[in-house]
Amino acid sequence: MFYTNACSPVNRHDKPVERVRIDKWLWAARFAKTRSAATELVLAGHVKVGGERVKPAREIAVGDTVEIRLGQIPRTVVVTGIADRRGPAKVAATLYEETPESSEQRERLQLERRLARPLGADLGMRPTKQDRRRLEALRKQRRA
Repeated sequence: MFYTNACSPVNRHDKPVERVRIDKWLWAARFAKTRSAATELVLAGHVKVGGERVKPAREIAVGDTVEIRLGQIPRTVVVTGIADRRGPAKVAATLYEETPESSEQRERLQLERRLARPLGADLGMRPTKQDRRRLEALRKQRRA
């Protein structure tokens, strides 16, 4: 696919693209770095179209609702454009529109992660050399 002067997506045969595979669209919309990564994302069940789990060959059209889970971050987007090839990031951003509920939830999760205590914070300070020697001595006494 390439872009005409009007920035409307067309395929190699100069026909407008109306439907495209979900894995191609995820790649073109920059939710996945590669096509194979997009396919793996769909096969792992991290992508739902209309609330249903789909296969990579499932075709989507403008107006479909797509739920995507990238790591711990869930996103719900509405397809606003179709592309079967990866283009510039500015064009990719026009292929979807995130729902207000999804963006609020994403921001809330981001704030929770920022405020959460880091792993190991409850363990206290790192033991000193003297503390480690005392622990080793206690462990040796238990074994004996």
